[in-house]
Amino acid sequence: MELEGRRVLVCDCEGTMPLDGAALARACGARGEAAVANQLCRREIGRFQDAVRSGQPLLVACTQESPLFEEQRSELGGGDVAYVNIRETAGWSDEAAAALPKQAALILESLAPRPSLATVSMKSEGVALVYGRDERAIAAARQLAGRLDITVLLVDPRDVPAPALMDLPVVRGRIARAKGHLGAFELTVNDYAQPLPSSRRALAFGPARDGATSRCDIVIDLSGGTPLFPAHEKREGYLRADPGNPASVQKALFDAVDLIGEFEKPVYVELHPEICAHSRSKKIGCTRCLDNCPTGAIAPAGDHVAIDPFVCAGCGTCAAVCPTGAAEYLLPAAAAQADRLRRLLLGYLEAGGEAPLLLVHDAEHGAPLIDALARHGAGLPAHVLPFAVQSLDGLGLDFFATAFAFGAADVRLLTPPARDGGGALTDQFALVEAILSGIGMGHGRAGGWDASDPDVLAQALVALDKRPGAPAAGHLPMGDKRAIARQSLRHLNRVAAMPVEMLDLPQGAPFGGLKVDVAGCTLCLSCVAACPTGALRDDPDRPRLTFTEDACVQCGLCRATCPEKVIALEPRLNFRESAMSAILVKEEEPFHCIRCAKPFGTKSSIESIIAKLEGRHWMYADGKLVERLRMCADCRIIVQSEQAIDPYAGAPRPEVRTTDDYIADMAKIRPRPDDADQG
Repeated sequence: MELEGRRVLVCDCEGTMPLDGAALARACGARGEAAVANQLCRREIGRFQDAVRSGQPLLVACTQESPLFEEQRSELGGGDVAYVNIRETAGWSDEAAAALPKQAALILESLAPRPSLATVSMKSEGVALVYGRDERAIAAARQLAGRLDITVLLVDPRDVPAPALMDLPVVRGRIARAKGHLGAFELTVNDYAQPLPSSRRALAFGPARDGATSRCDIVIDLSGGTPLFPAHEKREGYLRADPGNPASVQKALFDAVDLIGEFEKPVYVELHPEICAHSRSKKIGCTRCLDNCPTGAIAPAGDHVAIDPFVCAGCGTCAAVCPTGAAEYLLPAAAAQADRLRRLLLGYLEAGGEAPLLLVHDAEHGAPLIDALARHGAGLPAHVLPFAVQSLDGLGLDFFATAFAFGAADVRLLTPPARDGGGALTDQFALVEAILSGIGMGHGRAGGWDASDPDVLAQALVALDKRPGAPAAGHLPMGDKRAIARQSLRHLNRVAAMPVEMLDLPQGAPFGGLKVDVAGCTLCLSCVAACPTGALRDDPDRPRLTFTEDACVQCGLCRATCPEKVIALEPRLNFRESAMSAILVKEEEPFHCIRCAKPFGTKSSIESIIAKLEGRHWMYADGKLVERLRMCADCRIIVQSEQAIDPYAGAPRPEVRTTDDYIADMAKIRPRPDDADQG
């Protein structure tokens, strides 16, 4: 059969799963009938080879044997071949006979385009630092000495035997600060000291100093102390092992040997600084990404933040919590992921499936769990649709809203037992719960399963009651993640049993309105200058302030900037059409210049300024200067030139007086003797 220009090859894997080629083609809406192979990877490999020679893009419904297929494709000089797993996810199951809608949905979802990513390069020349406490660190360094350029740094060494042959640089010190990544680590070392050549029984060290700097490509931490980096397991080039666990140490050494050369790393997140709501005019607004980044890859950079692509581990938490979409996750982008959800869920429902449960998982933890359940247990039920993502922590409100809008009855995440970023995901669950329960869809439709055993997963799947989802939407997901979330939420409210116009949300929600004390507002428009999304706007023709609730992300910059302190945030979800339009907050007649009658400013703002300055500031003790505050900018300059008033001048200085001036003054008080004689 053929779908979207691809020829689809399916196989029942030696009859271990039921496949009806004709029914599958109809469920997929494909051209032609699916010819079901029995052993496509071995006995019927010729069918694959013929398909490759045809030059047509292929989709093979098998992932286990993809290395063999890729080898054949390479030998034949073939083109584009994609793979999808319908065996462990649908065919190997106690409910396999009812899994046709799911098999069709998985095939349709696999046809979604997979965008490519930009990359950054990291170069390592093998300069490595082994950080430890005793002779075990020296022994580990000797194993690497033939392959890496090794230095040993011992922290608080005690009774470390002095080596008979100093074949490695061994120094003492404590790492006070660490930054960087593979190929570019920079360490600040305190208590740094060189060993004394005269060390006899145990290593002795010379004078110590603080603030020494070490630069290296690889750090092997065998100190057993606190990790040098947050989320240390995600920091490329930093290998940490328990010195008391020989197997753990050997694995770290084995991994270190491979860290020589030039490595490409994906750029997981793209930052759009123009809509970042972190800061304006040194007033702090949103700090969600800074608070939730597990690796410390994000730092303030003026009005916005900066993301270090070399440190970013791709968890996507920043994008999940970002209210404006300034941090855009690229693996995949929001629209691409929403398209995958639409294909999977609509494909399942249109093929006759009911009550789909979306089981979201990653490749490292969730995929092996599903595979084990298929091979050793009952397999996934027919209504459970697995959905693979790069990172669970990168899922935000847009993902959950889209899943429910396209008909998901429940969404469950297979979460690892311990992970960073869990707090942000918990907040997303709480927000989804508040919205879905508020519009009458019931409780507990989204959550995580902390399962590490396939039997535990099977029990959880059985225990969750089937229930219908909302009628599926028909729109195409478009725009950024905020627009996608809005589309989906409006659909859910339209079809809900209890549609609402206004829904209160918990603090920190990325939607809401503003409460403005209009009487105290002077229309200074500081809030307009601070708003990163354009939710607050002014009018160039007259003094007025408008607010578009749909654009407000509740960052709080307007509240922090307002000099009158008359703005308060109101987290809520407004489903009215008016939320998408600008509404008038306050409008005044413009203040007219007392000299030329030209409108400028507003009466409330001008009078407020005069009240704060008149009689309270030495510059405005003179009534003439106060009157100039009631003039437009042009008239102030004209009056200043006419009156020759220096606004920066102090009080008038006394006139210079000479001795003659004082004698003349005295003469007026006392008559001279000559004048008396003449009288």
